[in-house]
Order: sequence, then C-alpha cells, then structure tokens
Amino acid sequence: MLTQHADEHHPEPGSRESMFPKPFEVLAARQETPDTSTLELKPLDSSEFRFAPGQFTMIAAGGSGEVPISISGDPGDPRILIHTVRGVGLATDALCAARPGEVLSVRGPFGAPWPMRDLEGADVVVAAGGIGLAPVRPALLSLLAGSDRYRRLVLLYGGRAPAQLLFQSELEAWAERGLEVLVTVDSAGPEWLGHVGVVTRLVNRAAIDPDRTVSLLCGPEVMMRFMAAALIDKGVARSRIYASMERNMQCGTGQCGHCQLGPTLVCRDGPVYRWDRLEPWLAIREL
Repeated sequence: MLTQHADEHHPEPGSRESMFPKPFEVLAARQETPDTSTLELKPLDSSEFRFAPGQFTMIAAGGSGEVPISISGDPGDPRILIHTVRGVGLATDALCAARPGEVLSVRGPFGAPWPMRDLEGADVVVAAGGIGLAPVRPALLSLLAGSDRYRRLVLLYGGRAPAQLLFQSELEAWAERGLEVLVTVDSAGPEWLGHVGVVTRLVNRAAIDPDRTVSLLCGPEVMMRFMAAALIDKGVARSRIYASMERNMQCGTGQCGHCQLGPTLVCRDGPVYRWDRLEPWLAIREL
C-alpha cells in the first residue's frame, strides 16, 4: 500500500464521509467518443470536493446502480468534479445519458493515489491505453502545473482507432505546454497520419533514461503487463513503475471484499500499486 501524504484527502474506510452519498448536479456533459462521455458535476451544497490524482468515487444515476469511476478532473479546482465514463452496462449507460440539471449521487473520494511527490526530479513517463487516459488526466494536469519540478514529462497514449482517442484537443494543448505526447492507434484508415501499432511500441520512440524514469500506467490489464515489461527491458526498476488496477468494487470502503487482489483490497489499498508489489499477484491466473 502506498503511503498517503498528510495533505492528500483520503477518507478512512467506513467513515461517514465515505459511506454516505452526496447529491451532485450535472453542470455539463460532453461526448468524447461514441461510447464515452465526460460529466462536470457540482455539489448541491456548493462545498469543495478535494481529491488526489488517481482516486475514484462511487457514483450513481437514479436507480440504475452505483459504480466506481476514476476522477478525471483537475485537483487544483475542487469546485468541479469531473468524471469520464464509458457506457458498458446499465449503470454506466445511465451516467453517459445524464444531462445538465440532473442530480447524481456521489461517495468518496476513495483509494490510494498516484505518488506525486515521489515523481519530483524524475523523468515522468505516463502510459495509457483507451479510457485509461481519464484516470491519469489529474496527474498530467498536476504535472503540467508544476512542470519545473520534473526533468521531463512524457505521455505514451494508444487507442483502438482515431475515433476512440480521448481528449484530442487537450493532447495538442498539453504538447504546447511542454508535455511530450506520443500517440498511436491499433488500426486506422488513410486519413490517419499518425503512428499505427500497439502502445508498447512507443517505448522505443520515447528515448527513456531508465535511471531517471518513473512511470505511471493505466489501461487494460494486458496493456499494462506488456508496457511494464517493455519498460523493465529498457532498465526501468520495477519499484519505479506504478499501475492503476480495476476490480469489481461494490462498497468502495474495504467492507464487502469483492475487489480482493491477493492480500489487498483494490478500493482501499489501490487502485494505484507499485509494480514490484503487484507483479507477483498478476502471475496467478484468475486472481
């Protein structure tokens, strides 16, 4: 489990703050891809919602059920809570269909965040696949806000097709602010002028200095396995690689046990894990 810093907002499992939902109004809804939408939310009581990059909430629309969704907003602006949601079932489809003025219920924030302080002075390589860019977006915004504290900032991002890439206008804006952005897609038509291939192939294009690199990974589990292996092959230490995991979360507070991963509970001890601790568990089939 990652050490939490005193200034990071991380509710204790089972606390009143984490157990009871609060009403949030939908301020704006934007469709990112054919199956993914970004929602901007504001607490009805006008309170601030503070969180650390990498944390998540339990969120619900109406009676459709509650689901864990990573926060994709800016930690520097606690007035607005942002979630990017892919519709894959009843609960997430209801969230994607939410429109301004509707009220959703939100609990959290939960989970161990990205180790932002441990990144200072390093080359930070963020690797994301598909919707995995959403959980690392808060980290990227924090990194760019304090870019003078890092030697180099790199984003390796891959999607199935150009139409499936998230935050496309932001990718350009981030590049203008100094983030090295390398993007690839698995397949594309002749109109796509960028790189084609799996995201792990971008490692060779990133000119990684293994002794200075710390990496954050988020995406499908198979993608993170191969990305971690590619970074390790380049000489990056396993203890300098972090990954955000996904499991079946029901309560968000470590009470129900549905999200057990080895000796840990992802909602409480994750979702962010250091790779040298995570890798042995991933070697166990169906764990």
